[in-house]
Amino acid sequence: MEKVALITGACGGLGQAMAAQLAAGHQLVLVSRDAARLQQMYGDDHVQIEADCTSLAGADAVLQQLESRGRPVPTLLAHCVGNIRLGAMHRMSEADFMACMQANLFSAYFMLAAFLKALRVAKQPGAAVLVSSAAARIGTPNHEAIAAAKGGLEAMVRGAAATYAPYQIRINAVAPGLMETPAASALLASEAGRELAARQYPLAGIGQPQELASLMAWLLSEQAARVTGQVWSLDGGYAAIRPLVK
Repeated sequence: MEKVALITGACGGLGQAMAAQLAAGHQLVLVSRDAARLQQMYGDDHVQIEADCTSLAGADAVLQQLESRGRPVPTLLAHCVGNIRLGAMHRMSEADFMACMQANLFSAYFMLAAFLKALRVAKQPGAAVLVSSAAARIGTPNHEAIAAAKGGLEAMVRGAAATYAPYQIRINAVAPGLMETPAASALLASEAGRELAARQYPLAGIGQPQELASLMAWLLSEQAARVTGQVWSLDGGYAAIRPLVK
């Protein structure tokens, strides 16, 4: 029987790659704040839900809508919501900081909590994968806000993995470097900016969302049945090794 996979941020670059990765062999539940964009991108394919999971009520609404439609509880979660807010601390506005925290940390906490609650009520095992950042693993200039948000996410993943391991629920995260997605389009808008970004990685280049989606799909699969509480880097070596200076 096909497993049910819940994908949040389904209209984003990573969310679309994740949907393509899991379309074969899974029933998909796609979540976005924009129902019109979901319809435009996916037509009538898959279960589509309009919800804002940056609040607990919004995250709970996703599972409540599935229940009201008579749909089974998802046992897999790929949380792909996030944004990029860069800038030194002394220049970042409170509004920008809060927007960064809401998209990158609060949404992850609330969506994971709602997903786990549904699994516990249904007494089902499951797996979740969330998205951190290389910026949470190594100090990067002007990334203080995103580092704070994603650092909190990584700590949350380890804590939740410990809490829910007795119930056969696995929780992991991935930590990519810069990827070729709409969220990063401003950073990659010029050839000079793209070349500079690519050269900062020991394995030079810009990451592709399909690469990250493949790793996330593996972490949700039975092949990763012994993996929980981990953060997997996919950053060309950025957070672990120093590039050769030429």
